[in-house]
Amino acid sequence: MKGSLVDTPLQIPALTDADEIVCDVLVIGGGTAGTMAALTAAEHGADVLLLEKAHVRHSGALAMGMDGVNNAVVPGRAEPDDYVAEITRANDGIVDQSTVRQTATRGFAMVQRLESYGVKFEKDEHGEYAVRQVHRSGSYVLPMPEGKDVKKVLYRQLRRREMRERIRIENRVMPVRVLTAQGRAVGAVGLHTRTGAFVTVRAGAVILATGACGRLGLPASGYLYGTYENPTNAGDGYAMAYHAGAELTGIECFQINPLIKDYNGPACAYVANPFGGYQVNRHGERFVDSDYWSGQMMAEFSEEVASDRGPVYLKLSHLPEESVSALESILHSTERPTRGTFHAGRGHDYRTHDVEMHISEIGLCGGHSASGVRVDDHARTTVPRLYAAGDLACVPHNYMIGAFVFGDLAGADASQYTPYEGELPLDQLREAHELIYRPLRNPDGPPQPQVEYKLRRFVNDYVAPPKSGARLSLALEAFERMRVDIAAMGARTPHELMRCAEVSFIRDCAEMAARASLARTESRWGLYHDRLDHPHRDDASWFIHLDLRKSPTGAMEFTARPVAPYLVPVDGLTAAGGPSRHLGEVHPEQVATAGAREAAPVATRQEPAPTDATARPGPDTDAPATPRLLELLSLAEDEPRLSALTPYLNDPEPTVRRTAVTVLTETVPPGTGPALAASLGDPDAGVRAAAAASLRELVETLDPEPALRDGLVTALSEADPASRAAALDVLRALRLGDTGLFTGFLADADIAVRIAAVRALVSVDAAGELARAAIADPSREVRVTIAKALATVTAGLPDGTLSAGPGPDMVLSALTGLSDDPDALVRAAAYEALATTGCPAPLAARAQAALSDPAWQVRAGATAALSLAAPDLAVPALAKALSDPNADVRKAAVTALTRHRAAESARAALVTAMTDPDADVRAYAGRAV
Repeated sequence: MKGSLVDTPLQIPALTDADEIVCDVLVIGGGTAGTMAALTAAEHGADVLLLEKAHVRHSGALAMGMDGVNNAVVPGRAEPDDYVAEITRANDGIVDQSTVRQTATRGFAMVQRLESYGVKFEKDEHGEYAVRQVHRSGSYVLPMPEGKDVKKVLYRQLRRREMRERIRIENRVMPVRVLTAQGRAVGAVGLHTRTGAFVTVRAGAVILATGACGRLGLPASGYLYGTYENPTNAGDGYAMAYHAGAELTGIECFQINPLIKDYNGPACAYVANPFGGYQVNRHGERFVDSDYWSGQMMAEFSEEVASDRGPVYLKLSHLPEESVSALESILHSTERPTRGTFHAGRGHDYRTHDVEMHISEIGLCGGHSASGVRVDDHARTTVPRLYAAGDLACVPHNYMIGAFVFGDLAGADASQYTPYEGELPLDQLREAHELIYRPLRNPDGPPQPQVEYKLRRFVNDYVAPPKSGARLSLALEAFERMRVDIAAMGARTPHELMRCAEVSFIRDCAEMAARASLARTESRWGLYHDRLDHPHRDDASWFIHLDLRKSPTGAMEFTARPVAPYLVPVDGLTAAGGPSRHLGEVHPEQVATAGAREAAPVATRQEPAPTDATARPGPDTDAPATPRLLELLSLAEDEPRLSALTPYLNDPEPTVRRTAVTVLTETVPPGTGPALAASLGDPDAGVRAAAAASLRELVETLDPEPALRDGLVTALSEADPASRAAALDVLRALRLGDTGLFTGFLADADIAVRIAAVRALVSVDAAGELARAAIADPSREVRVTIAKALATVTAGLPDGTLSAGPGPDMVLSALTGLSDDPDALVRAAAYEALATTGCPAPLAARAQAALSDPAWQVRAGATAALSLAAPDLAVPALAKALSDPNADVRKAAVTALTRHRAAESARAALVTAMTDPDADVRAYAGRAV
């Protein structure tokens, strides 16, 4: 529109007209690591400034939630040294174990800290963490059933009164350069993305927590922001660290992930595998031999996709209804809300269609691969007082918990410094000012989307694997030419200025990726660094960290740094340490002509070389902006007491009451628990649902006071089954109920309530009540839940026999009855329970006979039961099961035989399984042998 603000170019502020802010600790990035860094620095007494180019409440990769923790080293379920060894193997030995060990040893304390904030991790009925095994060794995956609210919980911590006194949050401010003076970081410079103001910061220390470089490669869809990683993460921190003089490392080790075909979201094997899902080729065969989601695994994945056995699928159609429903509730809400819409648009359902998978665009990420800013075990970079944490830092496969741990480490170490008192470096301020405002001088220049598309298309053409020296050299030529295109970009608004600056970050990262890939003349990390012209792994020359930095002359130069001696020994890998070796600049190959100009083409045939999310809305943003709602939302910023919220919780308008529940959940004043319990009886279903969700979200932080128990007991008489189920769940989790209270709800008319009652009875070890209800319930889902519960309430003895007493006898009798159930899934669950309680002779004979059951689930459950049966009966039966037509049954047989491997016949059977056509069966057998 003529004369609109969009058509009126923004005025360029003078260099001297800067808004200066002073702080002890500057945190750049308000996502996972940045939020934790700010909280910890403030707890250590520092005055903190948190800069976020969006809004901290819904910024970063965590904003749309997290479905689980990939690397929870929970005592009793995993050992730190095992985790360190696992990550070392996954990264081909090129790791600094001292950094990985920080995540391994500090991760559990971080889980507990997050839990104290209100982050909910899945637990069993006894309150133990429900850690799952996804990989073939080690149990590290901890689901987060309410993970969609993690960022909201963290924001609530930032807004606590004592934190607000120490932490200043500046949203919509985007730094573009870290300022350095006297050899150390002293602040940053950037712009306000709404007003266009020039902003400088004077600080004692700077923590970079800007996430991965997710917008490096171009997605197959062609959408600039349709990336696997959070598209707001454009490599800002990588570029800022580089220009500040910090070393980056492993940049040639790309991040490449499996994803849903035509939908740039993860296929979520980490979520699906514990439910029984897995990756298969078009024939339904598991094919992945690699034991960890690594570059080698991606190489196997890529090869299968390209072969006549492709495409590749995430197989879910074989799962029972309750598993599919549970997966839908996670994948279509916590993971990506648009996922369900995508499948529905194609007429696909997990019950009838397996999910076709493909390969993502390339990116740079320390947390999911190994490409990032070099840090030590306190998150310090090679520039004094400059720190890096989260996906930006090179701590391989660090994931969410590692981001929190290194944010915590950075915040603690940085808190010792006070603001820089000298003059901010004028030359750096001028350079940053030019970078930010240059597009305003040419408002009609090429728009940012066109320039960015061109740049990232070159990344796909020349840098994405498989790599070659010639293509990487062409990439460097293209990226050098792109400097001209980037300088010519036009902008009119502050938002466009932000996007233009991001393109410069992407170009810096693209050059780093190309030069680092050109420098490492070997293939390593499977698909992550696959050089066609150097197809072999060369440990003699390249068992090193490849570090890059900006030289004093402005050139990109490299250093070969030997891997430090391991803290945890790893079979087949040895790190000797030693001095670093300066490599200098890496020059491109000759690609101006195809071969020498002087020679005519020669017809020769060469043999092939051998080869080895969208911002999260605020509370009820879809509700009409009535005066009452506006009053309520303004209250949320002032940490209101319960008395101030009570009138809104009792408002005649359901929308106001529902929003009041949301505000109450965000602010959590004293008395929150009883107030939410009272809302379970609200006349509006939406309010009741919000109260139920809030109680489950906050359960770990609520005070188990009598008033809360009374309110929950009252809610048990509500007509809404969702209220009754929520009340039972909270009573169980807070240990506020007893056997008498819970037992009555085994007869509830609603299946979800009866399942909640079963879980509640497990928490009080009510074996008798569960055993009596086992066969009587008409619902298959409830009977399956009871069978699994019976495995929990009574433990077996080490020799596989049940302990003495009436409880175990009742459990045994109930499982005997359930093993005759007409439903196959109930029979399977009963046999699986025997693998925990013990499998005495009568039931062992039943399990042996069940190996002929027509349902594969029953056969798999029976093999599990035989793991605790007497070896003379179990081993021959399990050896026979190794020829079962179903791969899951064979895998279960291998796992069961592992428990009997003291017997020579069991070991011999496991050796035969090492040639099984299924990759999982082979891998588990190999580990057992």
